[in-house]
Amino acid sequence: MNHLEICISLYIKRSKQNYTLLSHPLRKPVLFLKMNCLQSLPRSSSLSLQGLRSRTRTSPFANNGVVRIESCDLRRSVAMNAYSGPTASTHTNKAEVHEEKSEIYSTNMTHAMGTVLTYKHELGMSYNFIRPDIIVGSCLQTAADVDKLCSIGVKTIFCVQQNSDLEYFSVDIGAIKEYAKKCSDIEHCHVEVRDFDAFDLRMKLPIIVSKLCKAIRRNGGVTYIHCTAGLGRAPSVALAYMFWVQGYKLSEAHNLLQSKRPCFPKMEAIKSATADILTGIGCLSKNLITLMWEGHNCSSVEVSGLDIGWGQRIPLKFDENHGNWTLERELPEGQYEYKYIVNGEWTCNKYEMVTSPNGDGHVNNYVQVYCDMETQELRTRLARDNIYLMKAERILIREFLER
Repeated sequence: MNHLEICISLYIKRSKQNYTLLSHPLRKPVLFLKMNCLQSLPRSSSLSLQGLRSRTRTSPFANNGVVRIESCDLRRSVAMNAYSGPTASTHTNKAEVHEEKSEIYSTNMTHAMGTVLTYKHELGMSYNFIRPDIIVGSCLQTAADVDKLCSIGVKTIFCVQQNSDLEYFSVDIGAIKEYAKKCSDIEHCHVEVRDFDAFDLRMKLPIIVSKLCKAIRRNGGVTYIHCTAGLGRAPSVALAYMFWVQGYKLSEAHNLLQSKRPCFPKMEAIKSATADILTGIGCLSKNLITLMWEGHNCSSVEVSGLDIGWGQRIPLKFDENHGNWTLERELPEGQYEYKYIVNGEWTCNKYEMVTSPNGDGHVNNYVQVYCDMETQELRTRLARDNIYLMKAERILIREFLER
């Protein structure tokens, strides 16, 4: 072991393992600050370097609902990356920055979706043919990716990322759009959907699939549907299109999708959006719900999920007379998952309905909102695992999509 390696070894021990030694065959060893990753945050803040702030959060998807996630300030960690040696360099390899961002995004995605998912932006586009005419994948990163998609027969690029998603990974969507315009045989479409927000997806899904249908009708060929990682929003859009337009049963389309690309489409969003179309979008009834947490020894009680997504929180009000915390909120018909944050820790209320554990054992509270008997029967049927559409319902949905 040379003198440099001994110094690094001693430095690591003295810092009580706060740092890890990484090496590269073509460079000197590099010291990187170990980074704990963000739990799901509002995309307007968590996907922007300016919005990443150092604080302690807890995961809403831990088995016991109480696992702490230490967030990090990415700007600070990038600034602290230093080549070992007498003089530290402030320059950081672009690929290494993307790798750190990918780690943060993957952890966000894992906690928000309740299952282990990984996205590595630094490796470029990843995609799979679901059908000969449909590809689901991750985001385009440069204008050159348009040429790659043209070479495999893509005629429509359908992006459902938020602008903040693109900014986070420094993707210049303007340049990509401009380059696509210069190509006579491909069209780029962009509709924003909030990441990790099933309610936003539900409300936008009918219009999104309508725009997708019209683009496919114009362009033909293969369609490339993508979000950031191609694991949540994009698979949901593809699945809804297969279910509503191509005549698949939802379970059949889901099985086909999973066999081609392991992913996590928002099934409840698709089911609720289906019922929304059939009951009349624009005139969705709302009902008042009340959530309650009992306890005098709490300093704060909040709720996340519901119709605000996992990146936002709503505080409950404390009733001194009854000794409980309550929240009243009007919600459109549908099923909503949520979790309580009590004194900063995520947990379920055992006195309210709880979802079945997923493959990783994660559960949430949920509430089912109904407004009248007619829609209750329809939504109950469409909430089942093996749902189907009657002929008249399928015709009604297609008529809506063609407007």
